[in-house]
Amino acid sequence: MPWQEQVARVALEVDGTHPAYRELCLTVPRQSGKTSLILALVVHRALKWGGPQRIAYTAQTGHDARQKLLDDWCPILERSKLAPLIDRIYRANGDEAIIFKNGSRVEVLRNSISAGHGRTLDLAIIDEAFADEDDVREQALLPTMATKRDAQIVVVSTAGTDRSLYLKRKVEQGRASVEADTGNGIAYFEWAAEPDDDPFDRDVWSRCMPALGLTVNEQAVEHAMSTMTLNEFKRSYLNVWSVVDERMIPGKVWAACCSAKVAPAGTLSFSVDVALDRSSASIAVADHEGNIELIDNRDGVSWVSNRVLELVRRWKGTVVVDGFGPAGTLLDPLKQVGVPIVVYKTADVVAACGLFYDAALDKNLKVKSDDRLDKAVAAATRRNIGQQWLFQRNVPSADITSLYAAVIAWHHATHRNKAVARPASRIY
Repeated sequence: MPWQEQVARVALEVDGTHPAYRELCLTVPRQSGKTSLILALVVHRALKWGGPQRIAYTAQTGHDARQKLLDDWCPILERSKLAPLIDRIYRANGDEAIIFKNGSRVEVLRNSISAGHGRTLDLAIIDEAFADEDDVREQALLPTMATKRDAQIVVVSTAGTDRSLYLKRKVEQGRASVEADTGNGIAYFEWAAEPDDDPFDRDVWSRCMPALGLTVNEQAVEHAMSTMTLNEFKRSYLNVWSVVDERMIPGKVWAACCSAKVAPAGTLSFSVDVALDRSSASIAVADHEGNIELIDNRDGVSWVSNRVLELVRRWKGTVVVDGFGPAGTLLDPLKQVGVPIVVYKTADVVAACGLFYDAALDKNLKVKSDDRLDKAVAAATRRNIGQQWLFQRNVPSADITSLYAAVIAWHHATHRNKAVARPASRIY
């Protein structure tokens, strides 16, 4: 697409024999084609730079980065004319990489300050930068390129929220570099509507969606507009920064419900929830007094059945699953390993969300402090179902599974499970 060609031409400009721009920062609406653009830049670096190159790709989580490399990039390359140039592909968890016959290597790095230790990189990708509240990824990557005069770092993202502190700084730096127009240093590109633009105006769409009419059609955008919250639609499709003022449960109210001293005990209700794309899952527990704790939150779902069985064998209790949600596929595996299951219908989950929300606003919840649950609650918005509502599952900025697991476990423990509490026990 023309916008991709424009970015690639500028990003690959040279100053003598070296890249004119050591950094490329790009912010563009979702579904615009940034995945294929990044892949093109990666392959060009790997195959056209005159020698073996070390390339690292990072996303908002290690699981997302792994999925992008193995599920998106590898099939494209294996079906292309470049396939004979690939030596091998490593798929083992923690060692994901594409090795080319010329010695170039494309690998996934996890999101930690020590992720790049011991490596020297030629090209580093920070994808979905809106998810970063700090500079951890950049701090891990920049030192790996310090001795490489030809090195480049690429920062790519859709607009963020007021928590996207890292991306906000990169955008400010990028805009300043455009104003300075030095022809080196930082190459910055941004396709976005103005905050005050009418989000329903098709002319606004045409101005800020570079893929509209090419790989994205108006009907798809119209459908997204009708199903997403306005705040999230503007962020995802118009690349307009959003704020967290839309959060349903105010931060101070939620903080008043949380304490490090909360410890579910006695008669326990466990709940499991799974992300829509099955990228993660969570297990939470609550007792008859309403004490809530997030026990586990991990990438993928293959670990869930064994972990639930371990918890039930040790602490007894009941496992509650939303049978009509993404976790419904776990019903048979859990039953097969002997886990006692209570299946919630959609009406049960609707009731649980409403009652949980009311209890939170009344500060009647007792939740063990957990950053993962805090982030889910902060990102939670409402999805209307007729005259009722559920917490919105499609929230790109947060893993909402921890909230759903907590909501259902709490509801069952306090409204359905009337058994007399057993002597105090502790969940670890």
